[in-house]
Amino acid sequence: MQAKIFGSLGFKKLEAKYLEHAKEEGEFVDQFIDRLLDSGGELKQEAVEAQTLYNDPIEFLKADYNVSVNGIELLRKCMDGIKDDITTFDMMKVYLKDEEDDMYWSEEQLGLIELIGAKPWLIKTAL
Repeated sequence: MQAKIFGSLGFKKLEAKYLEHAKEEGEFVDQFIDRLLDSGGELKQEAVEAQTLYNDPIEFLKADYNVSVNGIELLRKCMDGIKDDITTFDMMKVYLKDEEDDMYWSEEQLGLIELIGAKPWLIKTAL
């Protein structure tokens, strides 16, 4: 949904980036679900808190960066508990690297905003 909001505001590059990101995240979810089921685990669906949607790409970027930082910390803690399950551990390593790449991209964009200003960065993401 966030990607579509960006697209409707004219930020086509951000729309494309976050549509691809959502696709990648879905693929990771599918892999982890398959691994859980293959390991004899049980799936459960629980209510989760609604995520905030943003009309301001820069505010979203700041929030997304914070989510990445906190998520990476949580992933590292989870990985400590699965070191003996090599297959799941290897899957988590790939996912962790992807999350770190996302965090570094957000960090880079926030640095660009600070360096060149918000308006030039917003123009760059619209074209």
